[in-house]
Amino acid sequence: MTASSHVRSTASRAADSKPLEYLARGGFIAYGVIHLIFAWIALQLAFGNSSAEGDQSGAFQNLASQPMGKTLVVITVVGMVGLALWQAFEAAIGESGEQDKEAIATRVMSGIRAIIYLSFAWTGIKVLKGANASTGDSQQKGASSLMDSTGGRFLIGLVGVVVVGVGIGLVIYGIKKKFEKRLHTEQMNPAVHKTTRRLGVAGYTSKGVAFGIAGVLVVAAAVTYDPKKARGLDAALKTLAGQPYGPWLLGLIALGIAAFGIYCFFQARYRKV
Repeated sequence: MTASSHVRSTASRAADSKPLEYLARGGFIAYGVIHLIFAWIALQLAFGNSSAEGDQSGAFQNLASQPMGKTLVVITVVGMVGLALWQAFEAAIGESGEQDKEAIATRVMSGIRAIIYLSFAWTGIKVLKGANASTGDSQQKGASSLMDSTGGRFLIGLVGVVVVGVGIGLVIYGIKKKFEKRLHTEQMNPAVHKTTRRLGVAGYTSKGVAFGIAGVLVVAAAVTYDPKKARGLDAALKTLAGQPYGPWLLGLIALGIAAFGIYCFFQARYRKV
């Protein structure tokens, strides 16, 4: 057995362990709770509360302010780490033995998801430490520094285009119901299957729209040399809230994100892990 084969075999055994499966399923519950809080913050923005912070740091800070909030944040952080580990193993070994283009693309996406889950965990840790966890502020500072460097504006614009692409991909992923291939739909009764499908479509589509708006703002920041526009989801939601009919659209997005949060609870039960 080669060294690479031995590593893959060891990783495969670890990925199939029951503790990791339970940790990942618990992580989906935590991920769902964070999205429900995020949806509540988006609704507050829609109704004129501009002081609410519409990103993951705002969601963690909101959670930490509740009774036993810090304990809940710790549990959520552990769940996010569990999801990150699971996706890291998926990226390392793949979901099957095949290594065609689709399988490679799936492994790449697993790696990206692992990074996203780790970023959520890190935000939660910063909230627990009492640090300023605002992702919007850090993105603005980073954009400002990049704009002062050679090629920085181009790089920021490229990042914005990628984020727009991610948003479009999420919308397509939701509308085409591609998420269903990752669920044990054969274990669902017709009513549960129908509910899960509707939640997934609404959730992924709404997240895609939010990411798309954020990406457009990042591109605009590069074009207009305005780092204040490069604040991610927080700025995207607040910009939308300030437009004609924006509060209504933001309200719909908030409901969609809430749908995704509930969908995560179904993932905790039926996701192929």
